[in-house]
Amino acid sequence: MCTVVCPINQYMDLKPHVIIRYVQLKSIDFKKLSSVWKCVSCMACVDRCPRDVGPGVIFEAIRSLVLRKGIDAVDYNKLVDFEKTPSMALIALSRKMTG
Repeated sequence: MCTVVCPINQYMDLKPHVIIRYVQLKSIDFKKLSSVWKCVSCMACVDRCPRDVGPGVIFEAIRSLVLRKGIDAVDYNKLVDFEKTPSMALIALSRKMTG
């Protein structure tokens, strides 16, 4: 259910339910996990999670851990159409990436 309601799941390399399973198995490589950075924090998954896990909350925790470890998660130079991106979206992205 959480994956179905996610508005950006089609753009994720790993779907929310798969990431949660990796977290449960403790087999997650933070450096290669780009899906948690694509999460828009709408929390639709939290409301619809059949197991009451709350993937969106876990994604925020993963992002915090990555930032604390000092791992570079996003290369701003690789953003597509950087000049065409609305400034508010860039500000939101920056806040999300820097805690």
